[in-house]
Amino acid sequence: MIATMNFASDNWAGAHPAISQRLLAASAGFSAPYGASALDRKIEQQFNELFEREVAVYFVSTGTAANSLALAAVNRPGGVSFCHREAHMLEDECGAPEFFTHGARLAPVDGDNGKIDPENLKAEIERFPPNFVHAGQPMAISITQATEIGTLYQPEEIAAIADIAQTYGLPLHMDGARFANALVSLGLTPAEMSWKLGIDIVSFGATKNGCWCAEALVFMNPAQAKDLPFIRKRAAQLVSKSRFIACQFEAYLDDGLWLNLACHANAMAARLQNGIAHSKNARLAWHAEANEVFAVLNQTHADRLQQQGAVFYPWNPPRANPGLVADQEVLVRLVTSFATQAEQVDAFIERLG
Repeated sequence: MIATMNFASDNWAGAHPAISQRLLAASAGFSAPYGASALDRKIEQQFNELFEREVAVYFVSTGTAANSLALAAVNRPGGVSFCHREAHMLEDECGAPEFFTHGARLAPVDGDNGKIDPENLKAEIERFPPNFVHAGQPMAISITQATEIGTLYQPEEIAAIADIAQTYGLPLHMDGARFANALVSLGLTPAEMSWKLGIDIVSFGATKNGCWCAEALVFMNPAQAKDLPFIRKRAAQLVSKSRFIACQFEAYLDDGLWLNLACHANAMAARLQNGIAHSKNARLAWHAEANEVFAVLNQTHADRLQQQGAVFYPWNPPRANPGLVADQEVLVRLVTSFATQAEQVDAFIERLG
């Protein structure tokens, strides 16, 4: 019997057994709290090795916290951060970045395929002339990798945005909730997808890729994070028993598990995408490059699939694709994970027809 065809989100998936087992092992005995344990220090060193340089690493419990505290660390009076118009931090974090920066704003930037257009970015930054106190002042740029619609910034696209960031003296943040999925798809190393292209801060997500609750905020220049310990504490994100986050990262990074899990999720998305491309009852909205697939279905077919056990969400069409969905049609998002089985994908495709 086929298990539920769940493509709602990689947040719906459980935890990988290796990570669960490591959590169980860490639950015994005593360990220094608040990031002071030997295990915490070990994982901090692993991040140095992962990014091929000395970085500053801060564990937090959610991706929203990582993104919000990243901006709080570089906050300026009247600050304005630039992100894609449909970025997660702008549309799906309930104003948390503004809250934790005590009122800094997020300025939307348009661009096709879920990615910031460099020329649009320059134009938006120019709307805030230096020393014009009434407008406020630019303070950061944030890109999402993989994007909210499952596309990827190619290395040259990241570098182009980094050039703009450097021109205007702005730190460049990467929301990496699906960092691993993007990384394996592009065939890059963490260093090659971050600081070697000009990224200053990474929200390094692991929860969507097999962990229970493990996110890290990584600063490529530790000096840039000098106030982060206090900001994190004040934001109630300094976890007392931090070893339970550290041990998840220990299992996650061990022997390339994190990359293997992301490869599997991406492979399942490719399998799903191929089936939809050959369906007579659906069409791909665009080409997926990580583990999120977007398809346009007749509303009747979407309802029937859900009645047959498929779990997925409808999705708002991107503003850059105004004619994508016709009357009686719906855009849906289908997300695969490390726990997705090929049989579940095939069952979905068979029922789609």
